[in-house]
Amino acid sequence: MSDCLFAAARSCLDAATVDAKLALTETVAAQFAEGRLAPRNDAPMPRPIGMPGRPPRPRLVHPRELPRRGFGSAAGRAAFLHAVAHIEFNAIDLGWDAVYRFRGMPDAFYADWVGVAADEARHFRMLQARLAEHGHAYGDFDAHNGLWEMAEKTAHDVLERMALVPRVLEARGLDVTPGMIDKLRALGDDATVAILEVILREEVAHVAAGSRWYQWCCTQRGIDDPQAMFRQLLGRHARDVLHGPFNLDARRRAGFSDTELDSLMQLDARPR
Repeated sequence: MSDCLFAAARSCLDAATVDAKLALTETVAAQFAEGRLAPRNDAPMPRPIGMPGRPPRPRLVHPRELPRRGFGSAAGRAAFLHAVAHIEFNAIDLGWDAVYRFRGMPDAFYADWVGVAADEARHFRMLQARLAEHGHAYGDFDAHNGLWEMAEKTAHDVLERMALVPRVLEARGLDVTPGMIDKLRALGDDATVAILEVILREEVAHVAAGSRWYQWCCTQRGIDDPQAMFRQLLGRHARDVLHGPFNLDARRRAGFSDTELDSLMQLDARPR
């Protein structure tokens, strides 16, 4: 592996097995923290990615093809764990893709997204272990590809990526996780609750990173009203993935203004 952060990020993206992606992510994040990797100005421009490396399972299907399962059965709870693990596995790639794809950003940008990728790998390991306690492994259930599809739609523009992936799709976890925690706590599943509480706390910081760099991009481009721009991007790209109710407190801590929260709620209320 070279001393170029971009090449290292690409190796993480290309890793095609769970074990390889986790191990490379942890190694690259540690090397970056030690100062052994840096974003080099003379690095080749990013190559097209298409789909990042991934194992042959889970099978990717349209969200409508995924069965609805409740928490009342062991199979239902295992399917839920698998769904969250799939989100975290995709989020590893989203972190590395932000590092690899968007050049010429401040060093702090790369530090944020390397850190996010490492956090997501740790989250995945916790969920993987809990899934094993239910007698299942990652890949045992079907999944969808919505997170990466939005990454592809925003591949051309770091501003749109920061607006729509961390602040829309990943922020969904801030909205739904507290309800999941309440249901699982009522069922006595304290082990899963403990994992979800860690993820929820750390995802606030991840979404906040998206907010911070969205604002930075707007400032750099002379966009006087980032909140109006965010509303335009929501209406253009994200109406189908906006669903309330929203966790207003967590979103405020993650950098959302009251005006932006009003925009979310107004778009959610419109007929689909």
